[in-house]
Amino acid sequence: MSLVVFSVLAAASVIFALLMVFTKNPVHSVIYLILTFFAIAGQYVLLNAQFLAVVHIIVYAGAIMVLFLFVLMLLNLNTAAEPTQSGRWKLGAAIAAGMLLVTFVGVLKGGIQLRETLHHDPQVGLVHNLGRVLFTDFVVPFEIAGILFLATMVGAVMVGKRDVKI
Repeated sequence: MSLVVFSVLAAASVIFALLMVFTKNPVHSVIYLILTFFAIAGQYVLLNAQFLAVVHIIVYAGAIMVLFLFVLMLLNLNTAAEPTQSGRWKLGAAIAAGMLLVTFVGVLKGGIQLRETLHHDPQVGLVHNLGRVLFTDFVVPFEIAGILFLATMVGAVMVGKRDVKI
């Protein structure tokens, strides 16, 4: 049963990702990306990582995609205002795609080796275990990330603040 659900979610995520890339309308592209995020969150649930699935939906589909939609609608993009680009971006895109292909091959090789060594543990991915590891083994990087996010928020407020002249 889980293999069927996995196959459906995998096919849905690939189809929505392809639709996101090949659609012409940027708003439709963002909506397809949100659907891709939901399919990936379903795969997290299959991996017994419910917390990661919920955070994935809240952060990516909830916050970041709403921000993308807001920016796209604020900019009011149209094809008449787009500048023409040279053909050099195609070379850069081909190089980036080649590097991504090499990365995928490396991940798949490592995944096959990892699958042979791992046993199924029903406790993997639960919130209790994540919290225990996060606040014992990784407490310093967690606090540093919190300080980094705070500094980023202060920087964003300072950049967005208008100078008021009296």
